Amino acid sequence: MKKYISEFIGTFALVFCGTGAMTVSEITNGADLTHTGVAITWGLIVMAMIYAFGETSGAHFNPAVTVAFAYAKKFSWKEVPKYVIAQLLGAILASGILWVLFPESEFYGATIPSTEPWRAFILELLLTFFLMLTIINVSTGSKEVGVMAGIAIGGVVLLEAMFAGPMTKASMNPVRSIAPALVSGHLEHLWLYLIAPFLGALLAVISCKLVKDDTCCDGKC
Repeated sequence: MKKYISEFIGTFALVFCGTGAMTVSEITNGADLTHTGVAITWGLIVMAMIYAFGETSGAHFNPAVTVAFAYAKKFSWKEVPKYVIAQLLGAILASGILWVLFPESEFYGATIPSTEPWRAFILELLLTFFLMLTIINVSTGSKEVGVMAGIAIGGVVLLEAMFAGPMTKASMNPVRSIAPALVSGHLEHLWLYLIAPFLGALLAVISCKLVKDDTCCDGKC
């Protein structure tokens, strides 16, 4: 149960702080928190939660990451539904609290692309590919642990939020997109944020065998 609670709290913190920063930026028109500030917030909260819960649950906080670890035979498929439910509930609670705190917001960090959907789909797929590629190469089994894991993964999230945020909001995480979409009512193009991250994460696992031993993804690398 501890690992499910960890995934719940970690995902809650991720969505609350990350989309919370976006919400504050929205209602202040970027005066108090710029795009750079939002990107830094995402990177720092990811890093902090990895250090907080990496040893307990593996610090997935993302269904795409959980499924990719299972596909890589580093994580049990039986655990996948439980992890995803914990992640989804944490994300929804975070967005719900933001809805209470900031009633003047319209989006609550909802992921609405500013470019054509097909371009956004490709971008989200590649963003998640790079994220999962980093995760699977710095993680221990299915756990994102160690000093370098938090820095590397948080750094990638910050980097991708920095340059891709204006185009797609750099979600890379289905539950991170679902929660604010439900609260704000902005469900348009949600499909691409549900499909692209899973494809990107799975492609990252496949690429593992292209650059490492054939047994790289059979248990621990």
